[in-house]
Amino acid sequence: MTQVSMTVNGKPVSGEVEGRTLLVQFLREGLGLTGTHVGCDTSQCGACVVHVDGKPVKSCTVFAQDVAGSSVKTIEGMANADGSLGTLQQAFQDHHGLQCGFCTPGMVMSSAALLADNPNPTEAEVRHHLEGNICRCTGYHNIVKAVLTASGQPVAAE
Repeated sequence: MTQVSMTVNGKPVSGEVEGRTLLVQFLREGLGLTGTHVGCDTSQCGACVVHVDGKPVKSCTVFAQDVAGSSVKTIEGMANADGSLGTLQQAFQDHHGLQCGFCTPGMVMSSAALLADNPNPTEAEVRHHLEGNICRCTGYHNIVKAVLTASGQPVAAE
């Protein structure tokens, strides 16, 4: 067992992990942050995306011990300080960018990374950026509308 310490959603955390413990397992099982989902176990679906030192990472692909000392942000850290939905989360709700909700945490985290790097993306850029995230319910149209809305761009009503 190895002791790991990191900052998660702005708070220092630590715990003991086996060398093979994935970051997603540490977050869900060790810290009780179950918003990060495990969808495929093969790094294909993107449901487990979190930010590590500001960059999107599929947390099923990295060991917890390898991000020791890092700053990790999960979907739980995307809410406002008062617990209300953050801008991107609210846009997902407003534009029905979710159905079953399983992919939503990863979609939000990937979208947040896009908006941090490119605050005014085109629809094509949003679609390209989200290629690593799979949604089996919505067909992506409302997800793209949500991201564009969160960026402050007008979105045509349907």
